[in-house]
Amino acid sequence: MPLVVTPGVLNPRLMRTGAFFASRLHAELLTPGSEVLDMGSGSGVCAICAARHGARVVAVDINSEAVRCTRVNALLNGVEDRVEALQGDLFAPVAGRHFDVVLFNPPFEHGIPRDDADRAWRSVDVPERFAAGLPGHLKPSGFALLLLSTYGDCERFVHELRMRPLAITVFAQNHLVNERLTILKLTHDKTAA
Repeated sequence: MPLVVTPGVLNPRLMRTGAFFASRLHAELLTPGSEVLDMGSGSGVCAICAARHGARVVAVDINSEAVRCTRVNALLNGVEDRVEALQGDLFAPVAGRHFDVVLFNPPFEHGIPRDDADRAWRSVDVPERFAAGLPGHLKPSGFALLLLSTYGDCERFVHELRMRPLAITVFAQNHLVNERLTILKLTHDKTAA
């Protein structure tokens, strides 16, 4: 798919994670009419893939340049009528809304970001806030796909997710020379009550 990647936005092909994540989004997973939240949308690559399968997508990013980039790429790929791009922090722009699918390629490293572009890499509390907010934004039969990398602190995310009423399974993995990418599938834990 054609993509424009503007300064201050990570290139999904160069960073490998975005391209890998997008490659795992297929028609059986994202049915027409599904309501999808693409959190930390960046260039919009996953939002566009989901929209191409007929999903209605809300793409959220804290970086205003990434939101602009997502809008441009949705237009470039002819899915602007199915992609709504919003600026904001995690679930704040979608308060009160529920989704069939939540996609998240989060910042992997723990630390204070230097600027908006660095927020794609570093955060102080994203694992905690994502895990706390996710159950309240998933429809009862919904699920989330969370991409993690051995380049960052995977255990921190997993620890926070296990503290919530969520079932966790491995959806996909990609073993690279110096990194392993894992996409976790998160669903409501029907046994927790």
